[in-house]
Amino acid sequence: MGAGALSSGPGLAALLAVLVGAGALGVLWAVASARLVAALRAAAEGPRAAPVPLPALPGLGAVEEELSRLARATEARAALVGRLRAGGEAVVESLPDPLLVLDARLAPIRLNRAARLAFGDGARGRLGALLRHPALAAALDRALAGSGPQVVEVALPGVSHREYAAQALAMDPPLDDGGRILLLLGDRSAARALDRMRADFVTNASHELRTPLASMMGFVETLRGPAADDPAAQQRFLAIMAEQGERMRRLIDDLLGLSRVEATEHLPPSGEAPLSDILRSEAAAMEPLFARRGVRLVLDLPEQSLTAAPADADQLAQVARNLLDNALRHAAEEVRLEAFRERARVGFAVRDDGPGIAREHLPRLTERFFRVDKGRARAQGNTGLGLAIVKHIVQRHRGQLSIESEPGQGASFRVALPGN
Repeated sequence: MGAGALSSGPGLAALLAVLVGAGALGVLWAVASARLVAALRAAAEGPRAAPVPLPALPGLGAVEEELSRLARATEARAALVGRLRAGGEAVVESLPDPLLVLDARLAPIRLNRAARLAFGDGARGRLGALLRHPALAAALDRALAGSGPQVVEVALPGVSHREYAAQALAMDPPLDDGGRILLLLGDRSAARALDRMRADFVTNASHELRTPLASMMGFVETLRGPAADDPAAQQRFLAIMAEQGERMRRLIDDLLGLSRVEATEHLPPSGEAPLSDILRSEAAAMEPLFARRGVRLVLDLPEQSLTAAPADADQLAQVARNLLDNALRHAAEEVRLEAFRERARVGFAVRDDGPGIAREHLPRLTERFFRVDKGRARAQGNTGLGLAIVKHIVQRHRGQLSIESEPGQGASFRVALPGN
């Protein structure tokens, strides 16, 4: 018995040591497993999560190495996704047309810069009016219901009338921010206005040419019939026909001149123009006309030379000629031609002492064929294109045309141009 008890002591101690070691190892493995789970969760949370160190136990070195590699790969992919997302947002933000992202309730989630400038940031006001537009609302409902991309024309009335070609595209699956509809708006306002302007131009030009042409044809029939043997009537009718023919010639000349100016309006001029000499030359050329109508032409030009640059001398001469001719038609006794220099600009002003112009007519004076008093203008040979030509020439020179007038106070037309 004693010998057996004594021989069992070392075995029991060894067993206890094994059990203690196994327990300690189990605890270490449990802690290591918990840290491994924490490390995996940290890797799943992205590159910003703090790394969780693993205990240095046998078999975990390879796991730690693979985990580090996974973290680096995850961080690289997250950085790539971030760069792609930032690039995509920059592209969307810089689009020239308004772009809106709408949720499932068709409420705006995001707007690019063009959309914010056009409609503001809030859902009310112009943006609310856009989304409540019946045609657009119906198109958005169809796109959300899965009817495919929708295209619709939308006109927003108001002080600033705008016309858009709206395209609605459903996002399936939705975007990360819940966006379900992409709404792209192409502003067609300028193109529509240009189309209307062209149609109005053709209509007005046809009317302006038809009137004198009909008059001349009527006189031709009269000369062939009742006035065939009446020399006095023939002379009177021929004089009227000559006047109507001259009216048609002036109109055609102005139409061709306006066409030439518009064709080169997008091309800035080159060279220099001696503005002072141009003004003196045009004033001298028109002096007989002023004398014939009994109107004084007063020059107030500085002694030092004024030079416009860059500039087209022939076109600036036409601007001066048209403004002087316009003032002569309306002046009662006097027209003043003044020149000036203001910092980096030079220019001139033509002022008359005529009946003046009502304020509501001022914005339309440079429209083609616009006349405040159509009957009086036609009687004076006004084609209604002179001020339109002036406007386009000044725009080509990157200048500014300003008009000031009040009823009974005459009118002032002021042209400012780049100069040196």
